Amino acid sequence: MNSERIIKKYPNRRLYDTEVSRYITLADVRDLVMSGQPFRVLDSANDSDITRAILLQIMLEEESGGAPLFSANMLAQVIRFYGGTLQGTFARYLESSLDLFAKQQQEMTKALTDNPFETVTRLTQKNVEIWADLQDELMRAAGFPVAPRKKKE
Repeated sequence: MNSERIIKKYPNRRLYDTEVSRYITLADVRDLVMSGQPFRVLDSANDSDITRAILLQIMLEEESGGAPLFSANMLAQVIRFYGGTLQGTFARYLESSLDLFAKQQQEMTKALTDNPFETVTRLTQKNVEIWADLQDELMRAAGFPVAPRKKKE
């Protein structure tokens, strides 16, 4: 069941899960996201991929209820990158950062059964190195010279 699941969105705004042959809600799509199930949402009229729009709709609902993840200042900063020369670099930076955060969270959960202090120290050192590399990439993309750093072994 690792194959990509196809959801069709019809003009009546309903979502149809082709794998289970039934209509689903945005909450069901959110559950797919939370379970890590790969999927795509296609517009039934022309088969265009509208997955991003559906995910943004889910995020909007999440942000509207409870404690929001994004502050107004953070959203304004993200908006400022649209159309700028660093838009692609910023998108890769954010995606890499979120991937790193998720991996670190999984690793931390597994490793806390061992020596938690040693684990936290190791992860912190690794994070500093990765963030420094990401920062260097961002600075290079912006046209700033970046001095080579010595890697710890």
